[in-house]
Amino acid sequence: MLSFQFSETHEMIRRTAREFANDVIAPSVIERDENATVAYDIIKQLGELGFMGMMVSPDWGGSGLDAVSYVIAMEEISKVDPAVSVVMSVNNSLVCWALDTYGTDEQKEKFLRPLASGEKIGAFCLSEPEAGSDATQQNTIAVQQNGSWAITGTKNWITNGTIADVYLVMAQTNRELKHKGISCFIVEWGTEGFSRGVKENKMGIRSSDTCSLGFENVKVPHTNILGDVGRGFNIAMETLNGGRIGIAAQALGIAAGALDAAVKYSGERKAFGKPIANLQAIQFKIAEMSTKVEAARLLCYKAATMKDKHERIVLSAAQAKLFASKTAVDVALEAIQVHGGYGYVREYHVERMLRDAKITEIYEGTSEVQHIVIARELTRA
Repeated sequence: MLSFQFSETHEMIRRTAREFANDVIAPSVIERDENATVAYDIIKQLGELGFMGMMVSPDWGGSGLDAVSYVIAMEEISKVDPAVSVVMSVNNSLVCWALDTYGTDEQKEKFLRPLASGEKIGAFCLSEPEAGSDATQQNTIAVQQNGSWAITGTKNWITNGTIADVYLVMAQTNRELKHKGISCFIVEWGTEGFSRGVKENKMGIRSSDTCSLGFENVKVPHTNILGDVGRGFNIAMETLNGGRIGIAAQALGIAAGALDAAVKYSGERKAFGKPIANLQAIQFKIAEMSTKVEAARLLCYKAATMKDKHERIVLSAAQAKLFASKTAVDVALEAIQVHGGYGYVREYHVERMLRDAKITEIYEGTSEVQHIVIARELTRA
């Protein structure tokens, strides 16, 4: 039986994240979106708040919080700027979690500690030009050479790609074994042969950087393999299960932010001699929007609670991401409609929220992939 009774810690996280989002992130959000500039100072402050390694034990530099706290913080940050929250999401859900779960003590000391404390930033490298939804088709290869590994290949659509210090890179170490021959490597920026492409000019989350990465005979010591050789694909899939909770929470935040903006505007804007909030057409829109947002929130909390209980989260995480991402797009679109012509201009934020919302239906598993995951879980023998 699920019970969403929030602790004092949860409420403190909510207040802290909300105040930080409104006071620190909000003032520059439009400018950063227009210029596609990364919020370096804001990301550094997120680390100082303990938001870059929220679920990592303090023994390894983290905050030692639960997944529900993470969802709460992600929602509040995403209400204001999902381009900031996605940096936080990748660092927490994908990089820190994988290192915390599969890393050796030596790897945790060297890589996890500075990542969890926010001293360094991480990136997760799975997608390739020919390997998107079908991540088994890895063309990046790693070959053993004198006790180390040499990585050659290309990775696409890498969030934090131009700013990260530590990269988790999936590479094929045995083609004959197909996906069972994929391994996960920890690669540090600055390693010879490792290059970054030009930052992508995106429709949304524009102040989050995304780029391609090149690997040309990049030498990595054997001690930088995460988990066992050949376990990389499994590590990636397990990591993405938790990552979907983070993106669901991001989508939830976008939807909640768009709803808040629509409610506020409808109370201020007058038509036919009274606030448009009194018009049934607007009331129906707001009622539908709020119901979808609350349903998405409950799905996110359910998935996070199951994760905290160490239960299987494949189904709940996929359902949360599928529904929350669609809700983000739907609610942001309706928020523009409530704003009328003002919703079409940047000053009122909701047009950006719609642009930001769309990517949540694509990255860390498209909505089409989530349908497949959900159906497979429900029909498991």
